[in-house]
Amino acid sequence: MTRAAPIPKAATGVECFPAMGTRIELHRFGAGDADALWRARAAIVAVDDALTIHRPSAATAMNDALRAGQPAAIDDPILLDALLQIDAAYALTLGLFDPVADARHAAGWRQLHLDHDAARLACDVPVALDFGGIGKGLALDYAVAALRGAGVECALLSAGESSIAVVGAHPLGGAWPFAIPDPRHPDAALVEVELFDEALSVSATIGTGTTAPERAALIRPATGAGGDTGAGAIDAPRCAVVIDRNGSRAEMLSTALIVASDDALQHLQDPRRRMLFDLAPHAPRRMLE
Repeated sequence: MTRAAPIPKAATGVECFPAMGTRIELHRFGAGDADALWRARAAIVAVDDALTIHRPSAATAMNDALRAGQPAAIDDPILLDALLQIDAAYALTLGLFDPVADARHAAGWRQLHLDHDAARLACDVPVALDFGGIGKGLALDYAVAALRGAGVECALLSAGESSIAVVGAHPLGGAWPFAIPDPRHPDAALVEVELFDEALSVSATIGTGTTAPERAALIRPATGAGGDTGAGAIDAPRCAVVIDRNGSRAEMLSTALIVASDDALQHLQDPRRRMLFDLAPHAPRRMLE
């Protein structure tokens, strides 16, 4: 989870509600339409309704077809957007972000056939997709767009404190400062970062929330990309921190960093925007190189 600088009490409005399997907080400052926060909340709920696999949704209907070996027509625009973004990010993440990856099966995104024009998805083998690694970031992207459309120029959005987005500069001026706690020592900062019109994603294999029953294991896909040949669940103590203009891309990159091999890290890391920390006892707070 992240710790932000104190939020000024002059906030124009605050909206807190459960969605995406976590607590959402929206803080708006300054000018904008009176219903700006309502629009942002509605945008997040719409993404949740489209991508959830825990109740009937566009995503579950798609998965039902794919599991049956049938092509799926993608009628929901949010689901289609998520699929297109995953497809575009597949090469960027060296194939390491894969919503199809499953420790029990060798199938992955490479086996899917996404027809952009016809909005259809098919696979030669039965598969199902899990959007947990992109959903919160995509929801924040939609909420940011809704706020901007409502004339908001300053806002802080948080999804479970591990996915953050900010609009504009901090209300007191300058960038928004955040301290990322060390999952082993919550009172100590792992790294401090600053955001301006950007999103932040934090992924970890240890710490708060990682033992939740519904949390899926982080899987290294059998892609062979960037030297990654060993597929399987990742249990090494790691924490990834990614800053990006796009919340969904930040989420996908943070997942990719967590599951990356040493060879892949050479291509994925950036010392200021894409960081992976080794949390093993022998390497406190060291960024993997």
